[in-house]
Amino acid sequence: MKILFIDIVHPVLEERLTKAGYTCIDGTKLSREECETIITNVSGVVVRSRLQMNASFLSHAKDLKFIARSGAGMENIDLAYCKKNNITLYNAPEGNRNAVGEHALGMLLSLFNRLHLADREVKDGKWEREGNRGIELDGKTVGIIGFGNNGAAFAKKLRGFDVQILAYDKYKSGFGNEFVKESTLEELYQNCDVVSFHIPQNEETIYFANDEFFTSFIKNIYLINLSRGKVVKTSSLVDSLKNGKILGACLDVLEYEKSSFESFFDGKEEIHPDFDYLLNSEKVMLSPHVGGWTVESYFKLSNVLADKILK
Repeated sequence: MKILFIDIVHPVLEERLTKAGYTCIDGTKLSREECETIITNVSGVVVRSRLQMNASFLSHAKDLKFIARSGAGMENIDLAYCKKNNITLYNAPEGNRNAVGEHALGMLLSLFNRLHLADREVKDGKWEREGNRGIELDGKTVGIIGFGNNGAAFAKKLRGFDVQILAYDKYKSGFGNEFVKESTLEELYQNCDVVSFHIPQNEETIYFANDEFFTSFIKNIYLINLSRGKVVKTSSLVDSLKNGKILGACLDVLEYEKSSFESFFDGKEEIHPDFDYLLNSEKVMLSPHVGGWTVESYFKLSNVLADKILK
């Protein structure tokens, strides 16, 4: 059985598949057209986000049995086409859930304690103490939207703090425990100080966080988004930051990202005014879509996929 690797992943996946008798083909430097030629006689492909796995591309794959996505999100894959053609889909949210949970907590604590600003000021020779007075996480109510692998991992990281955790998931129930209260969206609106997104991007979730969403909260809130950029409507976020409804935001993902997530500042496009506001706001902490991007998760993502493929 031949497996085409379209993206670079940890070598443990190729090593384990080769040991099990699979033939692994390196397509990481090939163009889309070259991959379309090779995919005609392979049984599986391994991808991250370099190429869209749409019907046009997949129609060249006559014997394709599976697509293995090194990561959690599946928005680059035509799910309907795969279902119709009996192509099994594997992803690996178990591989980077711990990294996402730690990153979300790290961003929130840094924002609360102004570490992103204080570090810069001290290095610039400015010793400002009162202006960098932080706030504490203890006593806050944290709402988690989406309680899959990543949402649950973030909740686990919050256990060491004296916080109330409310979790809403449209497609899950029965997950509440002594640390997490299974909640409705309305309960989040009524009680939250912090809201964190951990949901996939699809037709239901694009611009989930819009004007109506933000104004529904009784309190002024802090926002965390480590899911997908288009879950949050940036113009609504900027308006809410300006009017004080959003006190601060931790964003690992942005609406303006390319589908491959690999490049952003390519110099070919003007910076959108809303993004320019985020870049210059002291109330916003940004990172380049690396919430699940650790040394450990790099290995675990591939190891999880090997487990699933070989099983």
